[in-house]
Amino acid sequence: MPELLIELFSEEIPARMQARGASDLERLVCEALAPLNPRDATTFAGPRRIALSVTVDATVPGATVEERGPRESAPEKALAGFMRKHGVERDALALENGFWVLRRTIAPVAAGQQIADVLPGLLRRFPWPKSMRWGVGSAFTWVRPLRRIVCILDGEVVDFTLAEGEDNGHGLRSGNLTEGHRFTAPGAFAVSSTKDWLDGLRTRQVEPDAAARRTLVAEGVARLAGEEGLNVAADPGLIDEVAGLTEWPVPFLGRIDDEFMSLPPEVMQVSMRVNQRYFALRNSDGSAAPRFAFVANLLPSDGGSLTIAGNERVLRARFADARHFWDLDRATRLAERVPALDRIVFHAALGSQGTRVQRIERLAGILAGMTGADETQARRAALLCKADLTTGMVGEFPELQGIMGAYYARHDREDDAVADAIGAHYMPRGPHDDVPTAPVSVAVALADKIDMLVAFFAAGEKPGGSGDPYALRRAALGVIRIIRENGLRLDLARVFWEAAQGLPEELRLAPDLDILPEFVADRLRVQLRGEGARHDILAAVSVGNTDTDIVRLLARASAIADMLATEDGRNMLAATKRAANILRIEDRKDGPHEGAPNPALYTQPEERELAGELEKTIPAVEQAIAQERYADAMRDVAALRPALDRFFELVTVNDNDPAVRANRLRLLSELRRMTVLIADFSQIEG
Repeated sequence: MPELLIELFSEEIPARMQARGASDLERLVCEALAPLNPRDATTFAGPRRIALSVTVDATVPGATVEERGPRESAPEKALAGFMRKHGVERDALALENGFWVLRRTIAPVAAGQQIADVLPGLLRRFPWPKSMRWGVGSAFTWVRPLRRIVCILDGEVVDFTLAEGEDNGHGLRSGNLTEGHRFTAPGAFAVSSTKDWLDGLRTRQVEPDAAARRTLVAEGVARLAGEEGLNVAADPGLIDEVAGLTEWPVPFLGRIDDEFMSLPPEVMQVSMRVNQRYFALRNSDGSAAPRFAFVANLLPSDGGSLTIAGNERVLRARFADARHFWDLDRATRLAERVPALDRIVFHAALGSQGTRVQRIERLAGILAGMTGADETQARRAALLCKADLTTGMVGEFPELQGIMGAYYARHDREDDAVADAIGAHYMPRGPHDDVPTAPVSVAVALADKIDMLVAFFAAGEKPGGSGDPYALRRAALGVIRIIRENGLRLDLARVFWEAAQGLPEELRLAPDLDILPEFVADRLRVQLRGEGARHDILAAVSVGNTDTDIVRLLARASAIADMLATEDGRNMLAATKRAANILRIEDRKDGPHEGAPNPALYTQPEERELAGELEKTIPAVEQAIAQERYADAMRDVAALRPALDRFFELVTVNDNDPAVRANRLRLLSELRRMTVLIADFSQIEG
């Protein structure tokens, strides 16, 4: 089968757009060439090119197309319109069963012709996140100026141009020429297949496979570090970025001057990463090593000595700037910086950062009593937690907020618990971060995130659709993780109410605050879904339940999941759903059928057996749930299964005697009343 190779060669593509660009190229080409049955697609992405290799059929098969037109008796205008639509005359039509019918044969289309027909339009609508125009004479846009188009089918060029009407398409025309490394192998060379293209590029110091470049970066840096007994600070995002910046990655190690080793390691790592895309290295004990790694885009002729010296000189200047901020910031105590927060706007409707700190301080004091933290320390940490926003270091490196506050707090001789809480109050910053565990840190981190949620919901800034400009979904997930991983028993509805009391009076009763508990519950379901847990069981527990104690809700959901993992539990669920369905139907007729059943109306032993079991089980379940013995409650419920099985097997609920029927429905209503104490079983799948 013919092999199709498409390469789009341009000026430097931003690293963050390369993988998505290659993926979009594969998707769009395979959709456009669907008649050619594309398969075995392989994509390539790099700093100056995205490419696709795919196998296609040699032709689009011919076909006979039949379309029925108007009736023979239809007005002449209808027939004329049908002919005009299809570009045919009357003699091309046939009368069949009273209708005009058009049949025509579509000839096979060679793959090359199909490709040439669809690719120009596809490239003109290519969905780069940001595109640019260049030159004159064309409205065609690309992520960066597009220089060459390689399009080869089975060794032959598929010829097409991007010109359209008066738009010259920058004179771009498909061909078989591409280019190697900009500096070590300049100039164009011809290719005839994917293998020829790959071999030619690699010979000319270009690795077009993004995964291969990533491996070269990661393993090359790790190998050099390992030769000196060092480790690379984990940073997969930086590896991806560097792999997207280099066509021929060559790693090197440089040295850090001793005078800068007293800087906080986080400052060193962020400065290297943000400014220079360097890798931080660590000693075996985890401390910062006086070395750094970087990746060049070619192998220098001198082996790299001048390249290393140049990068060391650049880093020396960067660290000198960081040293200046470090020394200058410590000259002013954090506590003295707090008033300056009044001059930093947090949100137009919510005031300044200074106002926000007052809310966090108040809420941290309340949460201290709920988390076992020292209230004085919690309030002190909350007061100081945003003060580092006024420092030069955080102004230069916003990624270090909180982290620098902790360093400056220790320099000011604040309590260790206070400094730790300042450093941890943004945690967890992402799904893979640890959560704070020290009581003071937990109280302040929760206060920060809960204030975010309550304040923005009160201001009408809740997330909508995919938009979440204030990262409130992340804040909610942070609250959930802190609570779950620390086993905290918090009534979130109460905490939200307490947080709202710190807002301006006109915002305290904002309607969106009423939906905040459900917003958090939805985030919890998302988290459980990501963990592979039964989120439908949590939904069942939550329906009609005003409980916002996450630990208690999860314990109840876990007990139900364990019950449903057993045969008795699954059968019990089925029987419970059956009872609920019967009641729903019969209640619509003449219900509700509520209240205690009358034992005198039982006519079968299976009724008496189920009633007796329910009489014992309902109080036991009520007591177990009140004492949070959910596993015991589920065992009691599952034990009803034999009595329920016999009841549904041998008892006709809708008896001919109206009194007996109503009594049996009240018996099932007792079962429903008990299960509602546990969950809405109708929400559970299966």
